[in-house]
Amino acid sequence: METVETKPAAGAEPTAAPVQAPEVTKLQRRPLTVVLAVVLVCLGGVIGLWLWTSSSSAIEVVAVKAPVERGQLITDTDLTTVRVTLDPSLRTVPATARESLVGMRAVTDLAVGTLVSPDQVSDAVVPGAGVAVVAVPIAPGLIPAEPLKAGDTVRLVQAPAQGGEVSAAPTEITATVLNVTPGDTQTVVDVLVADNRAGELAARAASGNLALVLASRER
Repeated sequence: METVETKPAAGAEPTAAPVQAPEVTKLQRRPLTVVLAVVLVCLGGVIGLWLWTSSSSAIEVVAVKAPVERGQLITDTDLTTVRVTLDPSLRTVPATARESLVGMRAVTDLAVGTLVSPDQVSDAVVPGAGVAVVAVPIAPGLIPAEPLKAGDTVRLVQAPAQGGEVSAAPTEITATVLNVTPGDTQTVVDVLVADNRAGELAARAASGNLALVLASRER
């Protein structure tokens, strides 16, 4: 068999071979998706690193679970522990020292959620040297309606008997509120008073005619 070679006619331009279009891959078609995926992976890594760092630097400290007024004895039910990340400059009480706070007195009012600082509690013995505690029953009408708080400064005034008249300047004894116990007919106020006036105050308290004056709380 003979092969016949076909030649282009004279004067005719040779036919160019068809050009094949380059294949477009999925990677080329979706560059934005790839970039977004890379960004999300990097962001996830950063967030994971931050969470790991935060959890590794968090510590357990003591916080206030129930309100504690100034001067009040702290009980275990007043406290809880929380895990937080803190500035190293902040003074807190570690969770392992929680039991050491029980039986101490609050130096200032402690609100719920407060992280307890060593400066907010005291283990000072009550009463201290030169001071005595006297229980003073106060009848209704002779005590302010404003609730008393531990640490309040008060003046205990000898009032005349019911229906009596004031014939001279009343005797006053300045004291500091320690505890307040409301009752059905009287409110018993435990006060800290100078030791040299404790006996006098106890004798006057027995008469049942003492009035309580709340001094200014402004400091």
